Amino acid sequence: MFRNKTDVEETVPPLIDQSPRPKNQPAARGKTAKKSVAREYAEALMVALLLAFFIRSFVVQAFKIPSGSMLPTLQIGDHILVNKFVYGLRLPYPFEKTIAEWGQPQRGDVIVFIYPRDPSKDFIKRIVAVGGDTVEIRHKQLYVNGAKVDDPYATFADGDQQVPGPRDNFGPVTVPPQKLFVMGDNRDRSHDGRFWGFVDRDDVKGKAFLIYWSWDGSDRWVRWERIGHLIPGAIE
Repeated sequence: MFRNKTDVEETVPPLIDQSPRPKNQPAARGKTAKKSVAREYAEALMVALLLAFFIRSFVVQAFKIPSGSMLPTLQIGDHILVNKFVYGLRLPYPFEKTIAEWGQPQRGDVIVFIYPRDPSKDFIKRIVAVGGDTVEIRHKQLYVNGAKVDDPYATFADGDQQVPGPRDNFGPVTVPPQKLFVMGDNRDRSHDGRFWGFVDRDDVKGKAFLIYWSWDGSDRWVRWERIGHLIPGAIE
């Protein structure tokens, strides 16, 4: 009437499949795992590259100072950061065009811009006059709107010595709307607006604000005291 319990257990098929597994199954799983790890690394790298491209194109870009036109503010071999977001949203190369503005360049700002005579080059100078200002230089002294400008950043390698031409006596000229007049802090050694005119507002790439690295291979290599140094005038 009742079956023996042992007989029932023996007739029930095993719950766990004990059949032998194919020999290549562990290798297939290992290959899948390796593909998954490789994919994760590739995706992380792609995200990092896209993020770096976005930051460089729209937020902050690094530049190196190749000449002494901004001495002593910026020295040859200084590596600087430029805020590209401070004046507006600007499309990167090859468009090089500002599509939205929310800030205006001011006198005293140190800016990086496209050189008007050669669009393949970037220049860095200090703004001394903006649209609507009348700028003049008399015997090396800067005047804006008829008022003498106290310019603490200007230096003169030749002292009081003057030469014929626009370097030491310039203007007066009125800066057109949407234009800027710029000069290098090293006034006697700067090729700037006195020689080639105005900077178009749309050609401004950004405002320099920080020295993140500085070195001079022919002197003492790393200039530790300049690293992290805010560029004078950049926060005024």
